[in-house]
Amino acid sequence: MKLILDTEAKTLTMDNAGQTKVLDLYSKAAFEAISREWVRVGWNQKYQYTFSWMGRPVIQLPEDMIRMQEAIFQIKPDVIIETGVAHGGSLIFYSSLCKAMEKGRVIGIDIEIRPHNRAAIEAHPLSDRITLIEGSSTAPEIVAQVKSLVQPGETVLVILDSNHTYAHVADELEAYADLVTPGSYIVATDGIMYDLADVPRGTPEWATDNPTWAARDFAAKHPEFVIEQPAWPFNESELEQNITHWPEAWLKRV
Repeated sequence: MKLILDTEAKTLTMDNAGQTKVLDLYSKAAFEAISREWVRVGWNQKYQYTFSWMGRPVIQLPEDMIRMQEAIFQIKPDVIIETGVAHGGSLIFYSSLCKAMEKGRVIGIDIEIRPHNRAAIEAHPLSDRITLIEGSSTAPEIVAQVKSLVQPGETVLVILDSNHTYAHVADELEAYADLVTPGSYIVATDGIMYDLADVPRGTPEWATDNPTWAARDFAAKHPEFVIEQPAWPFNESELEQNITHWPEAWLKRV
């Protein structure tokens, strides 16, 4: 694919294996094409590694965080479960939303919570709503421990952000899906890997070994879940799709 952006002619020319298409540079189609390449280049440049939330690094695309905030405010979950802790920034982010809504708590699971990250999370002013669990997110004893922390009737949102291989995400989906409340979601993050297989920091295996493929196959086997991007609560544009690292990530329980 070749993209030729001409600001004087106000066109975007797309050349794909000799098939040429010329778009209005300021059209929806051009925005979507440019955004795809922006995401790919930005991911390769580790743009998502340049942000923090209230003092803790958070390795996420800010647009995904804002879209998650929209969903959390709509659902108002009693419990937010996230697999993958890293520096703890996303846990602090979710805890800050819970505090603002005066509702909810957060459970973070990771196979290794490094001592300096644990200390920083536990010392944070928003740590009172966070429970940390160290261990494999798919280990039966860890899954049982997480489930023991959820009370009957509570509204639950699950975010999968640990090991992003197809097999691991598929196992996580099976392990935690029954906790998800009707109308809420289990979110298989970072499926953008399938579109990064050919960038310098990617690997060819990602074309099929990724969370998006796991989410698709899970939805095909579980009719109680559908892949459905949460509706934007505000939109005065003609745009419809997120700029995201999480394509087809949102599995809604219906």
